[in-house]
Amino acid sequence: MLEQRDRWFSRASFVTAAIGSAVGLGNVWRFPFVAYKYGGGAFLIPYFVALITAGIPLMILEYGLGQMMQCGAPEALRKVKKRWEWVGWWALGVGSVISFYYAVVMAWCWNYLYYSFTVAWKDDAGGFFNEQVLQKSAGPGELGGLVWPVVFALALTWLIIYFCIFKGVRIVGKVVMVTVPLPVILLGVLLVRGVTLPGAFEGLGFYLTPDFSALMDHEVWLAAYGQIFFSLSLGFGIMIAYASYEAQTADVTNNAFITSLANCGTSYFAGFAVFSTLGYLAYMLNQPVSEVIEKGPTLAFVTYPLAISLLPKAVQIFGVIFFITLLTLGIDSAFSIVEAVVTGIRDKWEVPRKKIVFGFCVVAFLAGLLFCTRAGLYWLDIMDEWMTRFGLACVGLLECVIIGWFFKTRRLKDYINSVSEIRIGLWWDIFIKVLTPAILGTSIVLSVIERIQKPYMMTKEIPYPPWSLWVGGWLVAGAVVAVGIILMRIKGKEIE
Repeated sequence: MLEQRDRWFSRASFVTAAIGSAVGLGNVWRFPFVAYKYGGGAFLIPYFVALITAGIPLMILEYGLGQMMQCGAPEALRKVKKRWEWVGWWALGVGSVISFYYAVVMAWCWNYLYYSFTVAWKDDAGGFFNEQVLQKSAGPGELGGLVWPVVFALALTWLIIYFCIFKGVRIVGKVVMVTVPLPVILLGVLLVRGVTLPGAFEGLGFYLTPDFSALMDHEVWLAAYGQIFFSLSLGFGIMIAYASYEAQTADVTNNAFITSLANCGTSYFAGFAVFSTLGYLAYMLNQPVSEVIEKGPTLAFVTYPLAISLLPKAVQIFGVIFFITLLTLGIDSAFSIVEAVVTGIRDKWEVPRKKIVFGFCVVAFLAGLLFCTRAGLYWLDIMDEWMTRFGLACVGLLECVIIGWFFKTRRLKDYINSVSEIRIGLWWDIFIKVLTPAILGTSIVLSVIERIQKPYMMTKEIPYPPWSLWVGGWLVAGAVVAVGIILMRIKGKEIE
C-alpha cells in the first residue's frame, strides 16, 4: 500500500521550495539579456503587466488545482475529466526532457567550479569552454564520443538530486532552506564587487536605460509574457505537485503572489550583478557594453568567467562564488522537475518513492549522455528550443482551456476563495478563460510561423541541418505527447 501522503513541515518550506523551483539558471543568464534587448528599463512595464495578467493567475490555478485535488498533474487533470489526464503526462514529459539536459548544464558548472581554483580559462575563455570543457564538434551529426569529465559531473549531479528527494518533501523542505537563500546572498556579494569596479555604471546604464519606443513593438510584449511563463516553472506540473503536499486548508493566493514576486525580484536583482560586471569587462577590453553582452551558456561560461579573470584581486574566490551560485540556483529547479514526475507516478500506480526516484535518476543519467558527447551543446540547443518554446506553452494553454471552459473556473475559484486571505474575482476568470490563452496561443502560432519561415541557426552564419531539427525537435516533441497518451491508457488505481 502507498504510504500516507507526505506533507511540508511548514508553510515556509513549501513557499521556499516553490521559489527555489522558479528561480533557476535562467534568472541569471536569460532575464538580464532579454531586458536589455527589449527596451531596458522600459521592459519592466510589459514584464510586470505579464506577471499580473498571466504569471500570477496561472500560479494560482496550478496551486489551487494541486491543493484541491491532492495529487500531481496527471491525476488532478483526470479528476477534472478522464480524457485530460494525458495533458498532465505531457507536462511531466516535457519537464523530464528538460531535466535531462538541465543536469548537464549543472555538470558544466561542477567542471568550472574545479577550474576556478586555477582560473584555467583566463587565457582564452571562449576557446576553453568550446575546446576543453565541451570539446565541441563541428555539428550535431558528429557525436565524437563522450567527454568524460562532464559524464562524471553529471553522475554527481544526479546522485545529489537523488539524496535531495528520495525521502520526500519534508527533506526537500530542509534542503531548500539552505539552497534558496544562499545564491541570493552570493549574488549580493557579486553585486557589491561589481558596482565597485570601473565601468560598472555604464553596464547598469545599458541594463536600465528605458527605450519607451520599444513598447510599441508586439515582440517586446510577447517576450515579456514568454519570460514570465518560463521563469515561474509553469507548465511542468511542478507547482501542482508541490501544492498537493499542502493541507487543503492552506492559503493559495498569498502563496502564489509570494512565489511569483520573489522569482521576479530575483531576476531583476541578478541583472544588477551581471551588468555591473559586464560593464567592467567592456571597460577592460575597451569595447562598448553592447559588444560584450551575450545570452545563455555563453554569458555564464564565457563572458562572465572572462570578467572574473580580469578582476584585480581574489579572482579564484569570485570564480568559486559564481559557480556555487549557479549550482545552488540549478539544483532546486532540477529536483523539483523530478518531484513532479515522482508525484505523478506514485499517485497513479502506488510505486514506492525510492524506487521511482532511483529509476528516474538512472534513466535521466543515461539520456543525458547524449548531451555529454562532443555534439552535446547542439542537441541541448535544439531540444531546449522545442521543449520551452512549444512544449511548455502548449501545456499552459491547455491548462487554461481545460480549467476555464471544461471544469468551469467558478468551482476552482470558490475553493481558492474559501481558503485564501486574498480573494480572486472576475478578473481571474477573464485572464484564465480569455487573455492568457489568447496570448499563449498567439505566441505558439507566431513561433511556428517563424520556425517555418526562418531556419534555426547553429551559428550566426550556419543553420542547423533540417534532419537534426526533425529528430531533436518535432520527433522528440511528438514522442512526449505519444508517451503521455500511452501512460493515460495504462490502468492505475481508482480515483474518486
